[in-house]
Order: sequence, then structure tokens, then C-alpha cells
Amino acid sequence: MSVETQSMPQEAAPAVPDYLSSPNAVLGDSIDSWRYGKAPDYTNTRKVFEQSKKMNHEAGSLPQLVENLVKNWEIEASFKKDLKDWRTVDHENYTFSINGGPPQSAEHMLKVGTYNAIIAPNEYYSPETSDFASSHKTFKRMMPTFAWEVLEVYSPPPRVAFRWRHWGTMKNDYVGFNDKGEKITAKAHGGQIDIQGVTVAQVDDAVRVQKLETWFDPMDMFRQIAPNGIVNKQIIDPNANKADLIEGEEHSQPTSPTEAVPIKSLNLQSAPGQGTCPLGFGPSTKEDHPATAVAQQAEGALDHPGNAIAEEPQSKATIEAHEEMGKITPKGGEIPFMNSE
Repeated sequence: MSVETQSMPQEAAPAVPDYLSSPNAVLGDSIDSWRYGKAPDYTNTRKVFEQSKKMNHEAGSLPQLVENLVKNWEIEASFKKDLKDWRTVDHENYTFSINGGPPQSAEHMLKVGTYNAIIAPNEYYSPETSDFASSHKTFKRMMPTFAWEVLEVYSPPPRVAFRWRHWGTMKNDYVGFNDKGEKITAKAHGGQIDIQGVTVAQVDDAVRVQKLETWFDPMDMFRQIAPNGIVNKQIIDPNANKADLIEGEEHSQPTSPTEAVPIKSLNLQSAPGQGTCPLGFGPSTKEDHPATAVAQQAEGALDHPGNAIAEEPQSKATIEAHEEMGKITPKGGEIPFMNSE
């Protein structure tokens, strides 16, 4: 065969990392650093995802690859206690930030937990009064499954901008601890909680995360948890175990009847003389926000109608109606705390 007619050998296409091809890739890792001694069970969460997702991304498409990467990152951030076992990040360069706030290290997230790393202190919840264990009990008890999906991808690697959705059903009461150290309880309403936001991810050549920058309204979830602002507030023993209090231990005493707590809308305008927003995150104006251009394309993903909820205390009839709703909330027995994104 002549040189002219010989076929040049084809170079094999580089293999796609498993954390891009499957949302469950890291669940198969045999390591000793699983937070509860073994890999978590995401069976129910994946089922909810398939049943109620809004998007159906083509296999191998950029949106699906991004979705899988983030799902595997979330598993590692929540359940792998040793950073060296995280396969989805560039260990030397990885940082995570919320709403333009200061970059956080992986070590910080491992210490405080994923919820505490992204939520600012407010009248419903404060990371300053909740540790890793109690924070996960607060939200995973309330929503046993918390599915996640990519809605749109705006740019390819190495700097990937995308809009996402995080949703679940409020099957059990919300029990958390606010910025005053009070125990806050909101009755389960059995409805859906749906949060959306925008993330920009810087990735390396192996499509491992180097930098995650996320923008969302931290108060949106709480507006949906207590849509009429009806909560019960209690003073607690500051030395009590928060995780036990969430399970209903009797270490607290009521200081006021069930009452309406106004849930303020996210406001990116600073107070005079300050350079960050009142929640402690981000630039002083929405126009300065790095995600503004992306968010404007996202068909109003960051707009939340009905922000000013429960500005006035609710009537006795309304309170009684909510209390009655709590009585008929279905009980699910043991809560699978490790079955949620």
C-alpha cells in the first residue's frame, strides 16, 4: 500500500470524566472519609428529579455535563470529610463565594456545612447559632428530598455561566435558630419550595471546579417556608444541643404566641457609608453585580413577586387555620437525612 493511500491512525477521543457522565459517579468511591461511614443514598432524590424536573437535556450535551458535575460536587462537599477525596475540584485553587461575598475555602465549607456556607443570618435562621449537624437536620428534616437541575447554560468552559433550580416538598415542620438565638418553628404546608439562581464556574482542563460564584436570593426559601409569616418563636437554653432541639427535646419555653414575622425582600442597596448589601453579601447596587447581565437573560429567575409578605400580624382566624394545616400534615416516620441534595 502506498504512502498516499495509507490511512492515518485515528487518535482516541479523550475519555469524559465519570463525574461529567453520571450524576452518581462519586457515590461509588471506596473511601474512609464518608461523613456517616458510607456513601449517602440519593435514590429518592433522583426519583423526584426525574418526576418533576423542568428540563430534559440531551445526553452528552453541555447542560447535562454541567448538571452532573455540580451534583457530584454537592455530594462531595456534603458527605466527604477529607478534601483530598474530592474529585470534582482543583484542590490548590478551589474557592466558593455567594452574592459577590469573599471567597471561601473548601476547608471552611467542611467545617460549617454547605447550608451555613451560603445562608446569611436572618430572622428565620443563622449559621452563627447552628453547627454542621443541626443545619443539615433543619433543612433535610423539613425537605427529605431537595432535587437540583440546570435550566440554561450561557457559556462553555473554562468559564461556565448557568442558571439552576433547587426544589423539594415541605413535608415536615421547619425548625431552626435565628440571628437572636431563638428557636423558630414553621408548620409544614405540604407545598413545594422552589429556589432559582445563577452560578459562574471556572474549571480547569480536567473540568474540575476552581472557582464557584453563585448569586441567588437567600430569603426566597424562607418566604416559601412561611408564606404568611406565621411562626412560633421560643427562647432556648444556649447550652442545649441544637440537633436535639430540632428533634423536639424539651429544652425551650415559649415567649410569645404564634406570630407573623415580616420576611424582607433581598435588597442590594447598601446602608449609607457601607459597601456591601444589608445581608452581608455583594456589591452596593444591583447594576454593579457581576451576574446582572447573565441574570437579565434568565427570564426573571431572580425576580420574586410577593416579597413583602406578612407586613402586619395575621388574624386569629389565619393563625388557627395554619395550626390546623399543621395537624393534617402527613407524617413520614424516620427521615432519611442522607437522601437529599
